Amino acid sequence: MLVFGVVLWYNLSMENTNKNTQTNTTKNTNNMNETVTISRAEYEKLKGLESKVDELTRMNEWFLEQIKLLNKSKYSSKTDSVSEETHDQLSLLFDEAETIGWIEKATEEIEVSVAPHTRTRKSRSLIDVVPKDIPVEIEEHRLSGEELNCEICGNEMVEIGKTVRKTLKFIPSQVIVHEDWYYTYACKACEEESDEAQIVKTVKDKSVLPGSYASAEAVAHIMTQKYVMGVPLYRQEQELKRKQINLSRQTMSNWVIESSERWLMPIYEELHKKLLKEDIIHADETELQVLHEPGKKAQSTSFMWLYRTGQYAENPIVLYEYKDNRRQENPAIFLKGFNGYLQTDGYTGYNTVENVVRVGCLAHLRRKFTDAEKASPNCKASPTVTTALAYCNKLFAIEKELVDLPHQERFRLRKIKAEPLIAEFSAWAKTRMASQKSKLGIALTYLNHQLPVIQNYLLDGRLECSNNLAERSIKPFVIDRKNFLFANTPKGAKNSAVTFSLIETAKASGIDPHKYLVYIFKTAPILSSTDENWANKLLPEHFKTAY
Repeated sequence: MLVFGVVLWYNLSMENTNKNTQTNTTKNTNNMNETVTISRAEYEKLKGLESKVDELTRMNEWFLEQIKLLNKSKYSSKTDSVSEETHDQLSLLFDEAETIGWIEKATEEIEVSVAPHTRTRKSRSLIDVVPKDIPVEIEEHRLSGEELNCEICGNEMVEIGKTVRKTLKFIPSQVIVHEDWYYTYACKACEEESDEAQIVKTVKDKSVLPGSYASAEAVAHIMTQKYVMGVPLYRQEQELKRKQINLSRQTMSNWVIESSERWLMPIYEELHKKLLKEDIIHADETELQVLHEPGKKAQSTSFMWLYRTGQYAENPIVLYEYKDNRRQENPAIFLKGFNGYLQTDGYTGYNTVENVVRVGCLAHLRRKFTDAEKASPNCKASPTVTTALAYCNKLFAIEKELVDLPHQERFRLRKIKAEPLIAEFSAWAKTRMASQKSKLGIALTYLNHQLPVIQNYLLDGRLECSNNLAERSIKPFVIDRKNFLFANTPKGAKNSAVTFSLIETAKASGIDPHKYLVYIFKTAPILSSTDENWANKLLPEHFKTAY
């Protein structure tokens, strides 16, 4: 056997104590260096074991991070707020009186006038919870007959006052059969002279679905229940059966799809054209399961994409688009012709959109470091996590201070307050290192890649530092998805996207979605027969002026 000299130095400290001996003598062996000679094969085996231990240690740390994050996700608050320990570290790290409310002082003192804020009174009485024009039902309670006779003298008593008790009364939705009677008229004089009567029929109003017994109110109610209240069609079917109305979910589904294709889709297309003319668009996407997609398994994942106007848009627009994949060409196709600011999260699929300025999301960046904090041992964040969260919180604090200002003033103050802080944040980030597979390493990688895109919100005072506007707009779909779980066909998913778009656009415009849908289904059949531009005239902005 070939033996090469490999010297392994061991510091051996041996202490032998013999308590069983009567002399109770103790023998101490001093530290010594021992030389051991091993073969190359044994040496290579030891090195391999050492490498394996390092790999298993890293894997163990990664699995521990995942377990901690899953427990946090299941049992803890979903907000990105930092723990008390981290908050204390932030206060020590930065020498400000209030870390979260910190605002970097500008070179000059700036007086800022904030718009007055009106606080809504809590609902302590009925008058606080109902509108002023709500119908009032009065039921009078009087004494009659012998009850009016005085028990003492026997004379009849007279009214001297009243006590009013107000209650809030709910009337469940009612279903009625509406009949339109169209009469036919004949001229009897012509009939006597020529034996041929002049006959005239009353012109019938066009219905939302010709040949169907669906009304505008019925379709609007079904859509509102499903897409606003999150009540799937099978639950609506059960509710109607309890009222002895046998309206199947298949019939309701046909009404929704046909009405969406016939009347809502043209309005959706007009909204799409107007969206592309905006200066700012927020985008996001979420998963959707569609059971019967050609060439795909039922368990496959599809996506619902969201595009909406910015905070300062005169007429808010919120559009959904269904796609069976998450390919990067989807936003490029939908936003073709758009030339402005596109604010999204860090998904690289939006990089294919041409002629736009990408704006990132500070909230997503902070979330990465919040996850790193939650995954750290005992939730005690490292100095790197603490510092990164402090920078993010300072930037958010600046935005909170400027939220009520005109966008021109926000642009000016951001240059003074936020821009130097972001430059400092960027320089600091380049000095940090961590394992690429750890949550901290992922957060640092995201920081270095996304901060140049995130800081583009400084280019225009109308931009936001985060993409929360899009996330709030896609949340209604996510909530409803928990109720109906999936779409049955791509056609149904596409029409759901259209219906969701008009409903969410109406809500963003301060319009009652049910009233708006009824207005469309009553007006569109009539207007479309005489005006080619009918869809443009039924946009939410025109509804607001008409009502």
